[in-house]
Amino acid sequence: MEFQIETHPLLEGVPHGFFGSAGGAQQFGFGGPGEGEGVRALRAAAAEAIRPGGTLAAPHQVHSPDVVTVTGAWDDGAEGRPVGDAVVTATPGIVLGIVTADCGPILFADRAAGVVGAAHAGWRGAVDGVLENTIAAMEALGARRAHIAAVLGPTIAQASYEVDAPFRDRFPAAAERFFARAPEREGVARWHFDLPGFIAARLVDADIGKFADIARDTFSHVARYHSHRRSTQGGEANYGRQISMIALP
Repeated sequence: MEFQIETHPLLEGVPHGFFGSAGGAQQFGFGGPGEGEGVRALRAAAAEAIRPGGTLAAPHQVHSPDVVTVTGAWDDGAEGRPVGDAVVTATPGIVLGIVTADCGPILFADRAAGVVGAAHAGWRGAVDGVLENTIAAMEALGARRAHIAAVLGPTIAQASYEVDAPFRDRFPAAAERFFARAPEREGVARWHFDLPGFIAARLVDADIGKFADIARDTFSHVARYHSHRRSTQGGEANYGRQISMIALP
């Protein structure tokens, strides 16, 4: 099976990849379109592509700040997976995975310590601390934050993320720089929210060693990525997810 996989030099030497949708043909989330067993098989094949012989550990995501420390894989089914929005491990043979469809997928690695992580950060998770909690969970496994490299994968871009005043009011005043005024629509004030910039700032403030953003907009790259917002605006009944994975070499 052929996949669209993008990697980043910052994680060179660490098996990882941000998967595309292959023109919409590949859908990696149990909550998305398609039959569950087919999704499971696709996810297993993707994990094999990242780390041959590896076993996928992907949580049931709920937009929380919670992190699951993985010492052994679980059954990758639609039901029964641990609940959380980030996973970390120091166990070889585990392929960490998180699914997204506009939210930010972040892959982390401390090569020296042999610790990797993956986090799903939408606005709510980022505000509530999922990124900082992922770093802390990696430190509990022996990582040092000054040695952690993190890469943000395909995420909805600011120009594509229009929000209203109640959304903006959920953020502290210090986050004002991540909102750019947009034209009013139907007499209602609007802004464009910079989710990638907000994620980047949280990671830089956490004093990790290195950060990079692959700068791919899930909303506008129709042929490559699923997008919750695009599907919703198009009146689709459901939406697909892409997956991002990382493992120890």
